[in-house]
Amino acid sequence: MKKTVLLLIILSLSGIAGKANVSGIVYSEDGETIIGAIVRWENKNMATTTDTDGKFKIDYDKNCKRLITSFLGYENDTTTISDTESPITITLKLHSLDEVTITTRGRGVVKVSGAENSTLINQLEMFKAACCNLGESFTTNPSVDVTYNDAATGARQIKLLGLSGSYVQMLTENIPAFRGAAQPYSLGYVPGPWMQSIQVSKGASSVKNGYESMTGQINIEYLKPQAEGNSIGANVYGDTEAKVEANVDANLHLNQQLSTAFLAHYEDRYKNHDGNDDGFIDMPHIRQVNLLNRWGYFSSKRITQALISVISEKRTSGVASHGDHHLSPDVYDTDIRTTDINGWLKNAWILNQEKNTNIAFMANYSRHLSDGIYGEQRSLYTGQTNVYSSLMFETEFDNHNSISLGGSIVYDYFHHKLHKVSDLVDRETTPGAYFQYTYKLADKFVAMAGLRYDHSSIYGSFVTPRAHIKWAPVKQLTVRASAGKGYRTVNPLAEYNYLLSASLPIKITENLTQEEAYNYGISSTFSTSLFNRPFSISGEYYFTDFKNQVILDRDSNPGEINITDLNGKSYSHTIQFDMNYEVFEGFTFAAAYRYNDVKETYNGVKRTKPLTSRYKGLVSLSYLTPLELWQFDLTLQLNGGGRLPSSPVINNTKIYSESYSAFAQLSGQVTRHFRHFSLYIGGENLTNYKQKNPIINIQSANYYDPTLVWGPISGAMVYAGFRLKFNYK
Repeated sequence: MKKTVLLLIILSLSGIAGKANVSGIVYSEDGETIIGAIVRWENKNMATTTDTDGKFKIDYDKNCKRLITSFLGYENDTTTISDTESPITITLKLHSLDEVTITTRGRGVVKVSGAENSTLINQLEMFKAACCNLGESFTTNPSVDVTYNDAATGARQIKLLGLSGSYVQMLTENIPAFRGAAQPYSLGYVPGPWMQSIQVSKGASSVKNGYESMTGQINIEYLKPQAEGNSIGANVYGDTEAKVEANVDANLHLNQQLSTAFLAHYEDRYKNHDGNDDGFIDMPHIRQVNLLNRWGYFSSKRITQALISVISEKRTSGVASHGDHHLSPDVYDTDIRTTDINGWLKNAWILNQEKNTNIAFMANYSRHLSDGIYGEQRSLYTGQTNVYSSLMFETEFDNHNSISLGGSIVYDYFHHKLHKVSDLVDRETTPGAYFQYTYKLADKFVAMAGLRYDHSSIYGSFVTPRAHIKWAPVKQLTVRASAGKGYRTVNPLAEYNYLLSASLPIKITENLTQEEAYNYGISSTFSTSLFNRPFSISGEYYFTDFKNQVILDRDSNPGEINITDLNGKSYSHTIQFDMNYEVFEGFTFAAAYRYNDVKETYNGVKRTKPLTSRYKGLVSLSYLTPLELWQFDLTLQLNGGGRLPSSPVINNTKIYSESYSAFAQLSGQVTRHFRHFSLYIGGENLTNYKQKNPIINIQSANYYDPTLVWGPISGAMVYAGFRLKFNYK
């Protein structure tokens, strides 16, 4: 019996290995690989996308002769296939000046081929909404949840796999970013018009970028001067909540190898808005100036990219200027001034282009300064310096085997001054090294295993293993599985500074442990044709199990906030289903449902984590008219109810309910496309649902708490704006 099973496995694998396929890599004109390009056979329902290295592999049919490659902003390429023995190279050209800037439209959310469960969100998806910043880029798709931390500072956070964004490793072009003090407000630091794409990887991620990822990675790709050509673009936005925003980008090719880009962003909320008339500003008054300059040098043997950005932001909130509420601004007002300076350099030396053999060096420096006043009793200054560098080597031995190995060093410096409480300096240096091996068997099977070793100057040595498997038994079905580990150092004053806006006492345990968690996941996607139209359905399950964790405990003693080490179990189970269908030409329908089971232990009792919705539902409709002049987008979100922390008791009465109910939100946008620009008008929270009491105990400075936000604070909002892009020689 065992011999029979073994024989069947060998025959199966030999059949897989023997099946012909076409593989290759897709470049732009300047030599940079393109992620997420769609590669398909002409007149066939058979397609794939390029992976994070720009590579693809697609099954070959003897009746297929012409391969079509497409990507937003580039001319389609048609390649005639004569043999399947050698990998092919495809170069996409930018649309010429005589063509409309936005001409071909594909899917805005695509699965990235490869072992990891990764989704690419491109500008087609982001432009379905106003997409003023990174936090608003996920409103039309179910990849990531975005919520508010509090009603005072307007801090927004993402949630992935039911857990807060602190467990997601944020990257900008594969360089770790927005760590520590920058994390609470980082979703507002990346303007939407600046982004070329967002890649969301769920579960255990690659060990290349470090050990910090526990639930996944979000990698942001900015607009690239070499990809855009000589161009000038702009985006102007305004809404009924008195917010205005302007973005400008300009690209210049100095010669065939050297190019540069300048990007500028300004936003301001010129009027206080108190829609629920509770005497407090619904949304903080944010005035931000964001400037970025990047350079790119490309030759056949070397690629060099450099970037520098500067952010200056003033964030104020508190008592509104109108109304007779008898509230003292000195007690409730918040004023946070932030400066963020960031710069990075990336160098890649191409040793063998055919085998993708290269050596890459990356270095990043960031300096984040935050000075905040929270009412009349609390102020916090945080100065953070982060230095990161890495050196890596990659090569492919053949069509099946490849490796990546390298080393990195991370230095973190924090200086905290908490008014009349503490003046602390924390330093941590963490050098490390990794090795990652990938095995590919045609396009049917991919196995990737990685291992990191790092040594923290605070916590000592630790090892990070991660593994991924992709299996496609038939062309319609893909199954992925992953397992891995992650670690994280917590800086509580930097990451939880928004809690200072509450009047409750905050207690922080000394010498907090390093967080440590395992993540396991499995996902599958089935794609086919239904009534001659593309149809796909996906399902996934992830389990995150904490061995060490720093928790925010508001249940053990409801009259105070405790940041302390976990003593007991903490885990997250998430199940999600997605469905996408092109009903007819130009009209797409997408739906998703996610269930969260997130538990933590408080004072020996395992309870559902507060402010975590039990489920999330989403329905998205999009229609583009045949001439591609009008586009209509509509998104309905259903947010499940959840638990609030245990309430303090005053006069034998709880001051708030310890649960919240489900609610729905509707958003929509209409866009009119022209030759070089587009006009859009839309609305958010059109159901006009508002959390009734976003600020607890509003009439008293005792137990005043604006940090228990679980729903929208402001009601329906309407916005309008325009985007334009001109190319020039």
